[in-house]
Amino acid sequence: MRAVRVPVPDTAGAEGDGVRALDVLTAVATRTRAALGECGAATVVTVGGDCGVEVEPVSAALARHGDGLVVVWFDAHGDLNTPGSSPSHAFHGMVLRTLLGDGHRDLVPPRALRPGQVILAGVRALDPAELAYATDAGLAWHTVPELTADPGVLVPAVAAAGGTAVYIHIDLDVLDPEEFGSLSYPEAGGLSVGALRDAVRALTARFPLAGLGITEYAPRREEDQAVLASLVPALLADIATG
Repeated sequence: MRAVRVPVPDTAGAEGDGVRALDVLTAVATRTRAALGECGAATVVTVGGDCGVEVEPVSAALARHGDGLVVVWFDAHGDLNTPGSSPSHAFHGMVLRTLLGDGHRDLVPPRALRPGQVILAGVRALDPAELAYATDAGLAWHTVPELTADPGVLVPAVAAAGGTAVYIHIDLDVLDPEEFGSLSYPEAGGLSVGALRDAVRALTARFPLAGLGITEYAPRREEDQAVLASLVPALLADIATG
């Protein structure tokens, strides 16, 4: 297993074709591809940065595992906008849609995920265009109450999708801000740290881990540092890599 630490992009720059700071994003993608090339076939843990850092690691996992890859997207937000639908034009709200093949030409990967390869987990704040897309595309979606009641519910969902390996994306705003407050875009009603840990460990006990991304940490409270320091080793304990 190898870890890739990706610099936080400065996304305050000029907008390019509906995507803010496009030049920075393409530069980060280039550096990330280079780092992934050095890792070879290792299972990679990517620490962002915002969710935009996930395009290249997920693409690399898809190239390795093909149709057997399932991406579980732990996030309060869907990240399903396009440059045309995004209210903010911030790429971190377009990442998953880009991985699904709809996005800026300079950022869409050569091979796109199929909707059947994606499972939304803990998503609870979608723009109208995102909700319409998720519904029309038939994306699988498990809510916070479902995950809280049964953290193992994602295991049969991945199996039903034909998954032989799982990529786990964690935007930390999937957590409840009452329990973990170091977030740029908190949304009430999130997962507990324990429920997230148990859901991830249920997945990694059953499926090889194709990659793990942990994103959107915005240090605000000292106590959250301790939470994160204990959470990450717990997520990676006793995993099967692939």
